[in-house]
Amino acid sequence: MTNSETFELRFAKPSLRMRLMEWVIAKRGSDFSDAAAIKANVPTRALPADAPMPDSFKQRFNVELWEAEGQAVVTLHPKAGKGAWHIIYFHGGGFYMPMFKEHWPLVAAMVESTGASISVPLYHIIPEHDYHPANKQAAAVYETVAAEWGDDKVALCGDSAGGNMAVSLAIQRRDAGKSLPAKLIPFAPWLDMAMTDPAARNVNDKDVILDIDSVKVLGEWWAGDRGVDHPHASPLNADLAGLPPIAIFQGRHDIFVIDSRTFADKARAAGVPTKLYEYEGGPHVYMALTFTREAKDTFALVKAFLDE
Repeated sequence: MTNSETFELRFAKPSLRMRLMEWVIAKRGSDFSDAAAIKANVPTRALPADAPMPDSFKQRFNVELWEAEGQAVVTLHPKAGKGAWHIIYFHGGGFYMPMFKEHWPLVAAMVESTGASISVPLYHIIPEHDYHPANKQAAAVYETVAAEWGDDKVALCGDSAGGNMAVSLAIQRRDAGKSLPAKLIPFAPWLDMAMTDPAARNVNDKDVILDIDSVKVLGEWWAGDRGVDHPHASPLNADLAGLPPIAIFQGRHDIFVIDSRTFADKARAAGVPTKLYEYEGGPHVYMALTFTREAKDTFALVKAFLDE
């Protein structure tokens, strides 16, 4: 367990809505639960498409559609105008699934709760592409946003694989001697492509979405020519000194919770102001269940983190 300065358990018991939705998710099944099926089916599939943005967003937000490195980007501004902060949000999906329909309400809730503008890169995925196009797009989006808002008002956020991309982008920029964002906000981040910590096995049966063996297959594909141990693929292996303040949000019924704890302690030891917020009974990316007590609490904490 992480030290008391780094760690905070927000609720000792999951809400009824959280428990109900975890049961629904378990009954529905997951695209991330069968390593053999992923190996057999994904390389020959028809490339899935990003879930379209709901039409209602055009009334709720000021919407910008643009491209970076030949890949689509969607920016949502509050209806009142551009936010004081700009959050770049990388969606999850194991790097092999595009934007889910569930991501759109999550991003909308973030805009409404924080008042920030949010840009969502719709990046190329594996195995049809390797990591290079997605990383190039991420770098280009950052430069575009920072040129207008300034680094001190840019935060990087993302869920699962997207949490990896947010942290990795900051590490890559630091390693290249470039400017850094003001805040990092990983949601249930995937921090080790190889899932090397055996303690994660103790959580595997509780996780209704992810499976360690399946995740490891995807990790090898995403790491590519870097190898799974490279710190730009697996931020858990990076030197974390010099990164901006970090707030990590993590459910306890998530195999990634073990690495989040290790990462949080490592960041704190490296001198990075870091807080890990955990939610009992929270499934992987629980904050996508935007109507739950836990998700609403997370959004309020994100706003407070930006306002610090």
